[in-house]
Amino acid sequence: MSLPLPTPEEWFAEVVDQFAHRPGVTPPTDAPGSEGKFGAAALKVNNRIFAMLVRGRLVLKLPRLRVDALVASGEGDHFDAGKGRAMAEWVALAATSQVAWLSLAEEAMEFVASKR
Repeated sequence: MSLPLPTPEEWFAEVVDQFAHRPGVTPPTDAPGSEGKFGAAALKVNNRIFAMLVRGRLVLKLPRLRVDALVASGEGDHFDAGKGRAMAEWVALAATSQVAWLSLAEEAMEFVASKR
């Protein structure tokens, strides 16, 4: 009998646990009144978002070519923040993606931290 797969929220909680105590990283906010505010449920490095959970999908900021490669491989989709336009440096992964969320989150954190 196999164990149930973790939910996207459980996967994201694992990502948060791995990064929340690193220098310059801010975990998601759970302060009253922060619900629904863009970035409140995101991991940030140097006050810039690098990972967030949106509609059950891990969304990461990565270099455009990396995003395009993930989309071409079928592991992700270009992220659309609801404005009808894909964001070039953002990828949305499904919980069923075969790509390791933690390693991609590491890439995203390094990418965002390198931008000044």
